[in-house]
Amino acid sequence: MNKYEIMMIFKPDLEDEARASLVENFKGILTNGEGVVDNVSEEMGLRELAYEIKDYTKGFYVVIDTHTTPANIAEFERLSRINANVLRHLTLRRD
Repeated sequence: MNKYEIMMIFKPDLEDEARASLVENFKGILTNGEGVVDNVSEEMGLRELAYEIKDYTKGFYVVIDTHTTPANIAEFERLSRINANVLRHLTLRRD
């Protein structure tokens, strides 16, 4: 298993319950098998974007720290690409 840091930007008009549900779904994908989610940080919250993404000038930032397998990361990436509520995501492998 590898350590990863994932930053996600959600649509700003997404309700808190819907965003929490999405984060829980993505955590479930990352913890499939022997994966572990170490931390979910929503401290950054709603922020201005450096440039417009899909007609939005603001986004809600969430950072997830996890230990998981590359297969779980691949599935996470696939599902976050097709989810309309995710504006952007970035996955970094930490050493």
